[in-house]
Amino acid sequence: MTRRIKRKFSSLTFLARKTYWKMVTAKPSLLVTAFAAVGLCAFLLGGGVYDVLIKPPIMWGNSFVHPRLHEQVLLESLTAMIVYAMGVTGFLVTYQSTKYAYKPRQAFMMLLTGVALIFIAYLYIENILWLKIGG
Repeated sequence: MTRRIKRKFSSLTFLARKTYWKMVTAKPSLLVTAFAAVGLCAFLLGGGVYDVLIKPPIMWGNSFVHPRLHEQVLLESLTAMIVYAMGVTGFLVTYQSTKYAYKPRQAFMMLLTGVALIFIAYLYIENILWLKIGG
C-alpha cells in the first residue's frame, strides 16, 4: 500500500514540476502580446480604471459626453477606448505597409488606410474633447 501511495505522490510532483517548467518557459506569440498591450493601453487611456472604481452612469441625459471635464460617462469611456484602438491600428497598418516595397499599389493602399484611420481617430478624440470643454 505504501509503495502505491509513494508512486502516486512521486508522479504528482513530477507532473507539478513539468507543468511549472512549461509555465515559466512559455513564450506567447508576438501577435497575442501586441493585442494585449494595445488593449491594456486603450483601457487605461480611455478611463477604464475610473469606470471600474466609480461606476459612472451609462449616459448623461441624451448625450454620451458628460458636461464636466473631470467626470465621464460609460459610453464616453468606451468610445474613447475604441477610438484609441483604431488609431493604434492605423499606426500598425502604416508600419505593415513598409513590408510591401515590391508591390507599390498594395503598399500605397495600406499606407492610405493607416493614415486615414489615424486621422479619423484624431478628429474623433478632438471632437469629444471639444464637446467636453463646452463647444
